[in-house]
Amino acid sequence: MPFWAWIPLFVLLVLALLLGIFVLLGRIKGGKYLRPIVTFLSKVPLFKKWFQKASIAALERENPELAAAMKKMTAFGEPKSPEQAQRMLNLLTPAERRAYMAAVGQETETPDAANRQLRRRMEHGGAGMPVRTKQASDRPGASGRKSGKGAKKKR
Repeated sequence: MPFWAWIPLFVLLVLALLLGIFVLLGRIKGGKYLRPIVTFLSKVPLFKKWFQKASIAALERENPELAAAMKKMTAFGEPKSPEQAQRMLNLLTPAERRAYMAAVGQETETPDAANRQLRRRMEHGGAGMPVRTKQASDRPGASGRKSGKGAKKKR
């Protein structure tokens, strides 16, 4: 037989050997020696996506509320201010919030809202409430108007 006919068999043997090494490294001391390899491989975007899918799938089997919370957190992104962090936490359902806080290690009881309006506001993260950044005029319709003399365009 020609040499090129053996190439697929060699490729399969090498892949089986690599898989065996990964399984063995994962079993020794709880994966202590596999972690540096995984962190190195996670720098490659394709492997990073695979590792994230695998970790989320494992988390969904163990704790579905925490998995849902983590999905929402990754979709929201990294909060840059305390207000954004609070908004991010308000996106979660109470069960997801408890699971997330337990995972983070900050188990705190969040008081339930006393009435319907506050519950709705908490569900929507404070959405729907007007936010004023500057003082509005007392006159009706004055907020959309330009000021008299300084409104002309300069050319």
